Amino acid sequence: MTAAAAFFYLFASVTVASGFMVIASRNPVASVLFLILAFVNAAGLFVLMGAEFLAMILVVVYVGAVAVLFLFVVMMLDVDFAALRQGFQQYLPVGGLIGAIFLVELLLVVGSWTIDPNLVQAPLSNVAASENLTNAQALGRVLYTDYVYFFQLAGLILLVAMIGAIVLTLRDRPGVKRQNIAVQNVRTQSMAVETRKVPSRQGVEV
Repeated sequence: MTAAAAFFYLFASVTVASGFMVIASRNPVASVLFLILAFVNAAGLFVLMGAEFLAMILVVVYVGAVAVLFLFVVMMLDVDFAALRQGFQQYLPVGGLIGAIFLVELLLVVGSWTIDPNLVQAPLSNVAASENLTNAQALGRVLYTDYVYFFQLAGLILLVAMIGAIVLTLRDRPGVKRQNIAVQNVRTQSMAVETRKVPSRQGVEV
């Protein structure tokens, strides 16, 4: 067994085991952690296939953003998952039917899937093969030359979506005390501290 085959079986087994633990774990925080482990091992499989760009995107986007966001939401909301599990049996027939359909589809795909014996390594694009570039370099060159306007348009759409989400969720609450930096910067000692001469054995009248 070669080193590549050993790493493949290692990453694949950990990915399958982590995916099973995502749905089998009773603790939602542990489920998210197993999901992160599955993403990392799937990124390792992409590296073995020669798709290092997909591996990087999987780690940066899904692990660094989506999975961590799930973890923070689960930990901060403190959802009563025991109450959510109530009434699970009434949805069991529908869930079993959908699971059986997915199982049949997977069996059909696996049964008709064949591996090309002539496929020794992952094929490279024409740009990468002609100029001896990696997949990430070839993809970056294509994105920033042929599709630069579409790439900038996608970034602009994401920026507008982010601003819209902030505007929709920002509420003006009149009862909440907020900082006013301009007022704080112009404060002087006379505005902040008041000196009084208190007679002996007497208090201060407010």
